[in-house]
Amino acid sequence: MTLDDIVDIGQRAMWVTLLASAPMLLSGMVVGLTISIFQSVTQIQEITLTFVPKIVVVMVMFVLFLPWMSDTVLFFVRDLYGNIDTLVLPR
Repeated sequence: MTLDDIVDIGQRAMWVTLLASAPMLLSGMVVGLTISIFQSVTQIQEITLTFVPKIVVVMVMFVLFLPWMSDTVLFFVRDLYGNIDTLVLPR
């Protein structure tokens, strides 16, 4: 295993992590921004108004995107395990 292999595996692992977490992070960001604009316009400064909708939306997105997220992670792991003989054995 060369340094290039290690860097490639690390880069792909970070990319898969970013892809798997993106639906929940983006939905939480959009809901938070929407609620912040609503609070600015109406001058309602209730703390629970920001957290409860974000939690609900993130949980719903997690349930909706769980099959896709698990497929993304499993594809990476299967590819990694499939290439383990070429990565571990000396060249």
